[in-house]
Amino acid sequence: MRILFILFVGLIAAGFAKTQYEPCNSKLECVAQSVVSLLPDWPAGFSRNEEPEGSGVVLSGGKLIATADHVLGPAKTARIRTINGEVISAKIVMRDPLTDIAFLSVEKQLPAVKFSDQYSFGDRSCAIGNSFGLDVSLTCGVVSAKNVSGVGFNKIEDFVQTDASVNPGMSGGALVDENGKLIGMLSAIFTRQSDANIGVNFAVSAKLLRKVLDDFEDDGTVSYRRLGVFVRPTKPAGGLGTLIGLEVIRVEPNSPEAQAELEVGDVIIHANGRRIRRAGAYVAAVALLDNEQNLNLSILRDGEVVKIVVEYQ
Repeated sequence: MRILFILFVGLIAAGFAKTQYEPCNSKLECVAQSVVSLLPDWPAGFSRNEEPEGSGVVLSGGKLIATADHVLGPAKTARIRTINGEVISAKIVMRDPLTDIAFLSVEKQLPAVKFSDQYSFGDRSCAIGNSFGLDVSLTCGVVSAKNVSGVGFNKIEDFVQTDASVNPGMSGGALVDENGKLIGMLSAIFTRQSDANIGVNFAVSAKLLRKVLDDFEDDGTVSYRRLGVFVRPTKPAGGLGTLIGLEVIRVEPNSPEAQAELEVGDVIIHANGRRIRRAGAYVAAVALLDNEQNLNLSILRDGEVVKIVVEYQ
């Protein structure tokens, strides 16, 4: 009996050590278990007073952590802290400053989030992250805008905008829908005066995050297609009713855009359904393409809207 009792107690202890999470009472409480505090090991003399820690989101089977690349700064190594206080060593395995996405790996399996691309303007959204290093907490608002590009934070931007309160330390955290599914990774606060919440906050879209994740899991690297055009924003010289887009000022010979017969003077107004007003929007549309996906453009040529397809090999 003593042997059986010890074995029984050992199994209970092993199960507790594996999960270490109390039962959650809601979908949002459950997904908070997939958000961790990020503790970069910064070199001596480097510090951030308002953002002493960052945040991360558990992905891909529970052993990969996504965070905002800028959170890591000059750190070469890092640790994470779970919502229950356990500190775990993490290895930085990928940094992509073009999208402000970085991945870290951990040995221990943690609860992973589920992705969702199904969200609309005005839908409820909640931000979960480590605000000011005070540990993981949640704030809620709505999806204020989708497909936001050209803001100026990153070279490649596809943001979900939210008015949920986001403060320093939450970068790398999760933006989720009301069902607790990931619609974005918190990345930036737009402000003119101070680094504090004013209701205009951005998260890397789940679509872009998943694109980078898929590339990384495929061969350990992340790459993007080279643009075959040079463009500039148009001005409403034609008065009211003029469609504003990107004017093509140069087409690279032998590029996919050249083979699609895109011409100098064409004005790109839509790309795969995305409204194109800034160069960043076109960059995002190309960056988000799957390996075999084509780019469907609506262009303004000689006063008429023309449809063309840019085919990538």
